[in-house]
Amino acid sequence: MNKKFAFLLVLLLSLTTVLAACKGDSSEKTSSDGKDEPYEITWYTIGTPQKDTDKVFEEVSKYTKEKINATVKLKQIDWGDYDQKMQVMIASGESFDIAYTAGGNYVLNAQKGAFKDLNALLDTHGQELKKTLDPAFLEGAKIDGKLYGIPSNKEVGQQSVYAFNKNLVDKYDMDISSVNSLQDLEPLLQTVKENESSFTPIATFKPYLPFDYVLEDQMPFAFSLDGDTDKVVNIFESDVMMETLKTMHEYYKSGYIKADAATSTDPWPLEVENWFVRKEMYQPTAELLWSRSAGYDIAVQPMHEPITFNNSVTGAIQSISATSKNPERAMMFLNLLNTDPYLRNLVDKGIEGVHYEELENGKIEDLPARVDGYNMPSYSLGNHFILKLYENDPEDKWDSFKQFNDASIAAPSLGFYFDTNPVRTEIAAISNVSNEFAPALLTGSVDPEEFLPKANQKFKEAGLDKVLEEMQKQYDEWKKDNQ
Repeated sequence: MNKKFAFLLVLLLSLTTVLAACKGDSSEKTSSDGKDEPYEITWYTIGTPQKDTDKVFEEVSKYTKEKINATVKLKQIDWGDYDQKMQVMIASGESFDIAYTAGGNYVLNAQKGAFKDLNALLDTHGQELKKTLDPAFLEGAKIDGKLYGIPSNKEVGQQSVYAFNKNLVDKYDMDISSVNSLQDLEPLLQTVKENESSFTPIATFKPYLPFDYVLEDQMPFAFSLDGDTDKVVNIFESDVMMETLKTMHEYYKSGYIKADAATSTDPWPLEVENWFVRKEMYQPTAELLWSRSAGYDIAVQPMHEPITFNNSVTGAIQSISATSKNPERAMMFLNLLNTDPYLRNLVDKGIEGVHYEELENGKIEDLPARVDGYNMPSYSLGNHFILKLYENDPEDKWDSFKQFNDASIAAPSLGFYFDTNPVRTEIAAISNVSNEFAPALLTGSVDPEEFLPKANQKFKEAGLDKVLEEMQKQYDEWKKDNQ
């Protein structure tokens, strides 16, 4: 009996040891995320498909295979098709790993469960990345406390600027530093109109208004950046809107704005030198980038100090799909992309010696193959602060970005994302009214004293007051939880 008991005891202990060993093996595989198994990461991003993408990503995959035992398949979808095609893929449940997203699409897709919550993954597989990102990106891009994508680490705020054709500024000895408002443009516009028949004084733009928009910028809902910053208002009922649109209408009547501005789809490409002033979103040294693209010099004058809005922290994001078969490996790739200078520059600039060359001073210069075969939208791809500098970039470029970010002021609703579900019907109706009136009003094409009252009446009939009430309620609740 004692021998049998001893034998059973030894057998039990042996089984316990084997089970413990198996458990240990299993947990070890879990902690390494199956890194011993190769994995192909599928990454969708925006931009015109490039002919050398496969060549570049062959090099990318060699590097990532060595670092994280994963290869990367980049699939680019052209600008005009991207959002629609991504919505179809998401609706169909197609499996992929990473996708570029931005602004309202980021919020809507996160809210409906298309993207993974990255809070835990960032802590386990993105520690270096988390240290790299400006905290304003991490906090501002959270929706109900959860981060659903990795923002590109670049300028954290937005600053609208007037961008001027410097050839004309110099030709007529214009003092653009004196332009501190829309009204201050008038004498400059008149000079161009009277002397340069082949130039349109204003390349069509919507005027800057001091509001923090809740939805897109031609919808009526926003918080004022002056006065009561905690009250959501209808911007089309504000005094500043009326005065601004009056000025735009005067400019339209004077011929400073194209006659078809309300309906034109002309993108006003920089390389076509047929304009005098335009509105652009600034980042430090942007005038050098724009001048390089245009082929002639562009000068800028700020409209306001940099402000950190929701759409500036969500302007370029890489999200991990809820359908990803290995979200851990996807996060490992994003961590590497945003912290490893070799990989970041390879993805952005292409192959050294083929698409660009490094100069003796460590800066770079594009080769013809980059322009013709691998011209990527840099802003959308990740951390800017580890990118190589071009020959005409100042040595302190990235320091100036940090100063710009430090100076950026948080908008009233930074981190507040409105849930449109309770008022979806009203939002759709209001959007239709906005599409009817906003393009003509914001381009100065119609008299605001006649058309603003009509627009506001239609907004009310579409349910504007109900939406304002729901927005204020959600904002007050959010504010209480985020004091």
